[in-house]
Amino acid sequence: MDERVIALRLGLAALLGAVLGLERELRGHAAGLRTHIIVSLGACLFTLSSVFIEWTLGSGAPEGSRADVSRIASQVVVGIGFLGAGAIIRDQGSIRGLTTAANLWLTASVGLSIGMGFYVAALTTVLIALLALAGLRPVERLIRQRRIRRGLKVEGAPPDGPD
Repeated sequence: MDERVIALRLGLAALLGAVLGLERELRGHAAGLRTHIIVSLGACLFTLSSVFIEWTLGSGAPEGSRADVSRIASQVVVGIGFLGAGAIIRDQGSIRGLTTAANLWLTASVGLSIGMGFYVAALTTVLIALLALAGLRPVERLIRQRRIRRGLKVEGAPPDGPD
């Protein structure tokens, strides 16, 4: 694997992780810019490492010694699930941090995708995620306000509070 390709993939993973993390940072969440960069970058490096092992061993490797890229990806998913669980807080009957936990999980998938060279999917995912994170916030506010006017219980944060 060419070193320029490796550097490009790591840089792009960090950049796209930063884009997702910036949205969280601007909203004042603990898992913000730096956390998302580190998650995406780490997921990308795990992926590149497994791709490198596969490439290095090649097809002439003895039976059973070939690397399985999907195994590393599945372990990243499990590890990020653990990290995301730490971002979820239960506070006086309300649960906070679910969106940040989901965003961390998604950021890991972006890093994995970049590591595999699946650039278009990673970029498209980041754009859709930003639309969901920032673009749908006003829609959530309207729904919460409507529920409040109808006297229905509103789960989570107040209409303009953190998610």
